[in-house]
Amino acid sequence: MSKVKYYYDPETLSYRKIERKKRRTAKYISMFVLASALFGFVFVFIASQYIESPKERALKRELANMQLQYELLNKKMDEAQSVLANIEERDNNIYRLYFEANPIPEEQRKAGFGGINRYKTLEGFDNSKLIIESNKRIDVLQKQIVIQSKSLDEIAKLAEEKEKLLSSIPAIQPVSNEDLTRMASGYGMRTDPFTKARKMHWGMDFTAPRGTPVYASGDGVITRADSNSSGYGRHIRIDHGYGYVSLYAHLYKYNVRRNQKVKRGDLIGFVGSTGRSEAPHLHYEVFKDDQRINPINFYYGSLSAEEFDELLKHASMENQSLD
Repeated sequence: MSKVKYYYDPETLSYRKIERKKRRTAKYISMFVLASALFGFVFVFIASQYIESPKERALKRELANMQLQYELLNKKMDEAQSVLANIEERDNNIYRLYFEANPIPEEQRKAGFGGINRYKTLEGFDNSKLIIESNKRIDVLQKQIVIQSKSLDEIAKLAEEKEKLLSSIPAIQPVSNEDLTRMASGYGMRTDPFTKARKMHWGMDFTAPRGTPVYASGDGVITRADSNSSGYGRHIRIDHGYGYVSLYAHLYKYNVRRNQKVKRGDLIGFVGSTGRSEAPHLHYEVFKDDQRINPINFYYGSLSAEEFDELLKHASMENQSLD
């Protein structure tokens, strides 16, 4: 119960009860409420500036974690960029060089993206710069990977073609060393066995007994297996592709037919002495782009270094040919 207050009235010489007016009471209450509200507002404002709410702390942790993840992502992109740069260097300076392909220019590998602003939707945020730069790096990295992937596809095709070329080149001796009697005559000026005049001998003569196996010196297709070419007697011609053709003359008999595909080392015929021949032997020629070339340059696939040196010595002797 509130206290009752009195005042002394000198006119009546008595105490009178103080009556509080309702308007004044309402005024006091309004002032109290307003002061309380103002104090509350000031307190909340100060607290919001210096005291973090649980939600704000959670958002701040989430933001810090996001920044950390972006930094880790950029480090991973740095590592990926380093690995890709190493692959690009080998691609340009080893793979493409070996297969005689033009290197891919650096500006083509690392070109950006022109035209419209691809990152407009990422602008206007507190960390827009970080997000945009990361997205740019990812886009450029993806483009580099696509270019490198296409380059490796091209290299794979070139390697396949190179493997096919290496298999097609006439690269082995057509008669095994074990079956040879001797290396009779090489490529160059030689004495003709019939006229005794010096003339160009366009191939190599391998002396061997009649019936000795003759092998294809490279992959290819049999274009001729007949005796309709003057002087060669029964002979075989193999088209190896890439401008290479090999010829095997004075055969005893064939083991292949026209248009048949053969692999290097396949048995195609047997040594004989048909045509313009003085004794059983194989006359062997190699053509490149319709020009006869020295077959001795193509025996890397079957002879050791010592065997090749011995063959080269005998082939260089200006003796008498057998055809």
